[in-house]
Amino acid sequence: MSTLYLDDIETEEISNEDLVRAAQLGDSNAFGDLASRFERMVYVVCWQRLRNHDEALEVSQDVFIKAYEKLYQLEEPAAFAGWLRQIAVRQAINRATRRPPSIAVEPQSLDNADNRHVAPLDSLLASERETQLHQGLRRLASLDRSTLEAFYLDGRSINEMSDDFDAPVGTIKRRLHVARKRLARELECLQAV
Repeated sequence: MSTLYLDDIETEEISNEDLVRAAQLGDSNAFGDLASRFERMVYVVCWQRLRNHDEALEVSQDVFIKAYEKLYQLEEPAAFAGWLRQIAVRQAINRATRRPPSIAVEPQSLDNADNRHVAPLDSLLASERETQLHQGLRRLASLDRSTLEAFYLDGRSINEMSDDFDAPVGTIKRRLHVARKRLARELECLQAV
């Protein structure tokens, strides 16, 4: 299909590629049809990462908003499903890393908890992990180290880091991904010693 909008054709007859092309040309109904076709896949991807129905639904909506905003960047309409899945994975990972850990506790156990004393072994292990982490960070190249420190230690958002490092958001995400892998390797080396 060329620049023809898809209003008069049955949705089931239209390929995903044709819907993508129409959506890229401004047909919001075509994007709505794509969202309908792929909403279950996106939800499942988000749920697998988050294991929470409400969060998976919310992130799924964010995925489709992001996809709609960035659809013009997709050069190969046939790759839409994989491209959309990658957006879902990234959005779910971002949500999972940003949320505080949830702990299910009976109210009675909170009454009996004495948080003033930390077991000596727990304190020693936490201190050792922290020391190894800082050693691993020192062994990284400065760009990897500054990227990880900005995100995890300084609590900077991806958008703030994009401004600080004068780099696109996608580049910052890639740097974080690569830096985390490099830090993991450094920590493995330190534990092997």
